[in-house]
Amino acid sequence: MARTDPNSPAAGFDPAADEPDDVVVAPLLPAELAAQSLGGYLRAQFIRIKSGDSGMLPVVLALVAIVVAFQSVSPNHIFLSHGNLVNLFQQSTWYVVLAMGEIFVLLLGEIDLSIGFLGAVGAVIAVQLVEPVTNNWPWWAAIIVALIASAFMGLIQGLLVTVLRLPSLIVTLATSLVWNGLLLIVLAYGPFSGYPPLNGNTPSIRALHDLINGTITPVAGWISMIVVVGLLGGWMIYGDLTRRRSGLVTPPLSLTLIKIGLIAVAGIAVVYVCNLNRATTGKLEGVPFAIPIVLAILALWTFLLGRTRFGRYIYAIGGNREAARRAGIKVDLIRTSAFMLSGLTAGAAMLFYASYIGGMSNNVNGGQLVLFAVASAVIGGTSLFGGRGKAVHGVLGGVVIGAIYNGMFLLGLPAQWLYIVTGSVLVFAVTVDSLFRGGQGGRSLIAALLRRG
Repeated sequence: MARTDPNSPAAGFDPAADEPDDVVVAPLLPAELAAQSLGGYLRAQFIRIKSGDSGMLPVVLALVAIVVAFQSVSPNHIFLSHGNLVNLFQQSTWYVVLAMGEIFVLLLGEIDLSIGFLGAVGAVIAVQLVEPVTNNWPWWAAIIVALIASAFMGLIQGLLVTVLRLPSLIVTLATSLVWNGLLLIVLAYGPFSGYPPLNGNTPSIRALHDLINGTITPVAGWISMIVVVGLLGGWMIYGDLTRRRSGLVTPPLSLTLIKIGLIAVAGIAVVYVCNLNRATTGKLEGVPFAIPIVLAILALWTFLLGRTRFGRYIYAIGGNREAARRAGIKVDLIRTSAFMLSGLTAGAAMLFYASYIGGMSNNVNGGQLVLFAVASAVIGGTSLFGGRGKAVHGVLGGVVIGAIYNGMFLLGLPAQWLYIVTGSVLVFAVTVDSLFRGGQGGRSLIAALLRRG
């Protein structure tokens, strides 16, 4: 028989029975664990929303609203056309990956303002190494060196924060200038006048170019989708069965099957849209390489944060650093590692950026990119107060930023409106984060308004 918390709704206890009328108490366990039936899960989820823990619901609703709005006003209603949707996926790639890197430090209650230029240094190293007239490295070796360099720069920042006890805001603001200068130095190497391109025909040049522009064949796309969904579904069911046999609280099987079904529907939709011919002349079809790569990064960081001791330590430190220290957690080591992982992920993100623009130049706006990364993470649901966030929040928030950028481009609006709209959305997201998650007073106020409304 599954063990349940005696104070959880699943055990027959009303968590609001002994509370004042104007306070709503969320279940002690996550809704999917506290519930032992689909109906119980929905009730527990509703209690969590009323208590102020709305999870990813706001960003999902915001994304739906953005899609509906741009589809209505875009010329010839092309926002949801298959060609534009694939373009949207590609344009969102570096926002998504940068946000996933930023989440590591945000979970600690820190911030990294350098990842735009830090990642750009890693990307230009890779681009310079594959140039046939200078180094002619194989693409895989160039990428490994670029990622190692990015992680090392993140390590330096982490040590400055933990060893010298400097504020991460000041450290990363200063190092963003350092990395910008280093970017210019690396760009000046070779006969490219600061603009090393990715427009050659060597295998290594084409490999970096195809990170964004290359595609998987339609048949391979369908096979890959079926294999991934099958493996993921089997792993989810096996995990539930293992927990149930061990007598642990387990989500209802119906909920797990619904999740697998939704993943399958999403996979079918993405592969179908990408396999449609989106070329004005000739043929261009297939899932872009960027999509499975981003999904692999998402899976890796989700596992690291949700299934490992390292991930649990990050959440513990973000929730209460001193309590984590007294519990024996090596706080400085975890914090330094988080900055290193942020740098590593930023290097991967800017490789996508280099692939999209066809090379690297001194026109990289690292300051804008890092602000979009922070905006993506917070809009997706990660808290600026630390201790709350997931890698998937970077994906959702990055797609929102990409959708805003794409939709405004279709409307022909000037760049200043992109900044105004994105900044406004970020302020709104931070306000919601502060009210719902920042303090008990804000949560109690929202809960009271929801109950009486």
